[in-house]
Amino acid sequence: MLRAVDASALSLARSDDEPPLTIPRDPAREAARRELSKRMYHENDPSWFQRALDAFWDWVGRLFDTASSATPGGPLGLVVVIAAIVLVVGALWWRLGTPSRGPASSAALFDDRPRSAADHRAAAEAHAAQGHWNQAVQERMRAIVRSLEERALLDVRPGRTADEAAAEAGRALPSRTDRLRSAARDFDDVTYGGRAATEQSYHRIAELDRDLERTKPVLANSTSSSHSGDHNARRGAAE
Repeated sequence: MLRAVDASALSLARSDDEPPLTIPRDPAREAARRELSKRMYHENDPSWFQRALDAFWDWVGRLFDTASSATPGGPLGLVVVIAAIVLVVGALWWRLGTPSRGPASSAALFDDRPRSAADHRAAAEAHAAQGHWNQAVQERMRAIVRSLEERALLDVRPGRTADEAAAEAGRALPSRTDRLRSAARDFDDVTYGGRAATEQSYHRIAELDRDLERTKPVLANSTSSSHSGDHNARRGAAE
C-alpha cells in the first residue's frame, strides 16, 4: 500500500517537469509471468487427472460430431450404426465362442484323479439331469476313452488328448472312426474353444458310448490271419 502511494506521489512530482515512467514490454511480460506463477493464483486449478479427463471427453465429443456429420441421419443414424456393429460382434462371439489361446487339443483329456468309466458315466448323467451340458459332454467323452482303456483297446497313457484318443481308437474300431473324431471335436469345442454344448450333442456322444460297448474291435492278428487265409486260398486255386 505504501509502495503504491510512493509510486503515485513520485509520478505526480515528476508530471510537471519530466515524462511519466514507462516499463519496456519484455521486462513487463516477464514480471507478469513471475507474478502469475505464484501458488496463490493456482490453488483452485483442476488436477492433472481432471485436465486429462476433460481433454479425453473433448476428443470424444469432436469425434462424435465428426462421425455424426458424416453419417446419414446425423446422431440418430450414428447410434443405429453403432448398435448394428454391437449386434454383429455379439452374434459372432456367440457363434464362434471365446477365442482359445492355443490349439484345442493341447491339454490332457483327464485330470490327476483316476476314475473308472462307470464313474465318468454317472457324473455325465448327473450333469445331464441338471441341464449342465458342457460338463455332461466332457464326462461322457472321458467315459468313452476310459472304457476303451479298460477293454485294452487303448493303452493307459497320461496326457492323452481327445483327438489322440479318437485317432488311436479308430484303428481298432474303424467303423466308428468318424463318430469318434466328431465326439473329440465336441469335447475340444466345449473344453477349450469356449462353445456351449447342447442336449443333442450330449445324446449323440452318449449313444456313441453305448454303441462302442456293443462293437467288437478289429484285431491286428485276425486281420493278418484273414489276409493269410485269402492268400492261401488264392494260391490253392491257382495250383
